[in-house]
Amino acid sequence: MKDNRRNFIKKSAALASALSIGGIGPAMASRSVKKEKLPAMAKDAGMQMSEAYFSGMDERRIAFMKQLDVLGAVGGINPKLVNMPDAQAWDPKVITANKEAWEKAGLKLRVIEGPASLNTLTKLGLPGKDEEITNFITYMKHVKQYGDIEVICYNWMPVVSWFRTKMDKPGRGGALVTAFDYEDIKNAPDTEYGVVTKETLWKNLEYFLKAVVPEAEKIGMKLAMHPDDPQVDSLKGISRIMTTVDNFNRMLDIVRSPSNGITMCQGNFSLMGVDIPTVVRDFGKRGVIHFVHFRNVRGGKFKFEETFHDEGQIDMYAAMQAYYDIGFKGPIRPDHVPTMAGDSNEHPGYSNIGSLYAFGYMRGLMQAISNRAV
Repeated sequence: MKDNRRNFIKKSAALASALSIGGIGPAMASRSVKKEKLPAMAKDAGMQMSEAYFSGMDERRIAFMKQLDVLGAVGGINPKLVNMPDAQAWDPKVITANKEAWEKAGLKLRVIEGPASLNTLTKLGLPGKDEEITNFITYMKHVKQYGDIEVICYNWMPVVSWFRTKMDKPGRGGALVTAFDYEDIKNAPDTEYGVVTKETLWKNLEYFLKAVVPEAEKIGMKLAMHPDDPQVDSLKGISRIMTTVDNFNRMLDIVRSPSNGITMCQGNFSLMGVDIPTVVRDFGKRGVIHFVHFRNVRGGKFKFEETFHDEGQIDMYAAMQAYYDIGFKGPIRPDHVPTMAGDSNEHPGYSNIGSLYAFGYMRGLMQAISNRAV
């Protein structure tokens, strides 16, 4: 045994000497790597990892995110959160108190998703829409001034918003996922508003954008339109228009502005039948991606289900590479994660444990892509 050890040491020393003579000694190796001169790998590939808080300040969720070093929050301005239930969400005192509450929790509210005062009257063009729009502009200005928030994610789905036909479909290993099957809903009766045409929605969207986008541009606010979910032509008599890439381009062309942009919700765009990395690069050339929902799905617009990030139809590595390549530096969050064992399905799609898996997966992609770039 001792002889074997001595022979191994002798051979190793000889090999090291030979490599040094051949020009690959320690000094040369140090000069080859030059680690001190390589650019530092940007945290999360330079993007702003954030988590959604649609059910208030969930202490367990906040604790998880702080442990993950995911310090961006996505949600709304909630008067009840700061013991001002009778105040309006655009009241500066409410916004300031919300900002301070998040900061006290160790997080920063980065994105308003589901903004106040953008509701049925505006989207359907009903009496009172001008007051809603005026209040929305006030809200927008105040969250920028008092909340230091630069992105508002909104949608154009009046009356029937985000919709699923099943909230607890068994997925991989029994995890619960949300799912949609148009066959289960196609014969549902119209809402109280009857049939609402696409032309009506386009007319009202144009009215809104022309009133709001110039004001957003003045203050540097980024408006990020979310796709309709699901993208069927109509639900319960209410048409849907944000359902194709062409329609998004039409929306962007109504008022061309750095403030008029999109929420790149990967699941929805994938269900339109497009290639996500290609679409990301195309929108990236226009500089209109203000916010990203990094999620995966399986199926088509008439029948689909949510999936874990690693098992759906989107090439998630290629998608993350595309965001990196276009220089996206904005907020990004996972969306509609499966509810995993031991967690509550009280809020389908927003399982705490499912989010942990999603963030780990996303950060792994980000680091892999950043390392390659270095």
